[in-house]
Amino acid sequence: MTWLTSLGRYYILMTRTFSKPEKFSIYRKQIIKEIENVGLGSLGIVAIISLFMGAVITIQSAFGFESPWIPLYAVGVASRDSIILEFSPTIVSLILAGKVGGNIASEIGTMRVTEQIDALEIMGVNPSGYLILPKIIAAVFINPFLIIISMFLGLFGGYVAGIFTHAVTSYEYIYGIQYDFRPFNVSYALIKTVVFAFIITSVSAYHGYYTQGGALEVGRSSTKAVVYSSIIILLFNVLITQILLS
Repeated sequence: MTWLTSLGRYYILMTRTFSKPEKFSIYRKQIIKEIENVGLGSLGIVAIISLFMGAVITIQSAFGFESPWIPLYAVGVASRDSIILEFSPTIVSLILAGKVGGNIASEIGTMRVTEQIDALEIMGVNPSGYLILPKIIAAVFINPFLIIISMFLGLFGGYVAGIFTHAVTSYEYIYGIQYDFRPFNVSYALIKTVVFAFIITSVSAYHGYYTQGGALEVGRSSTKAVVYSSIIILLFNVLITQILLS
């Protein structure tokens, strides 16, 4: 029954979070602040990982396509589909779950154990809406841009690696990227990104909001937030893929 209790508490928290805000101007300032924290704060790690993973995917694809019956541009096709369909939306979201989700859980958890959330309630402020809603809106808005940047840098990293390692020529790689391109694949990736962004912020905020105890429990809540967010992301990845690509 524990998971049913947790599910009910999560539903109640989200209901309070999406209730009518007291002042839209305050929420607007918070959203801009969270966009900077979630988006710009994660851009560096997203860029570095995308460049190197794009290079690895291209080299591995070239290594696996050594048969003379497989055209060389297949390396570009495989790299493109791997990056757009799975790596950028899913793997990068898992990385953001560790970085952003952990920060959200620890931030809200610290406010809970130091009774700052109780102070907001005494002041007549809806703490769940004030603390959680701007984070959800910011992540849902900015994460698709991060994923688009990740796609571009991943393909660029694969291009550079393919050229320098002589695994594929410039013409064949670019031709492979363009060959039989389906724009819906990008839409599919962005749909997953929006769902994953909501999962990361809401699940992490839930674990932080219901933290009890002291600093040790804040660390445990942060760890639980990352673990549960990652598991739910993988679960919804399967469900969304089955719905949109089946």
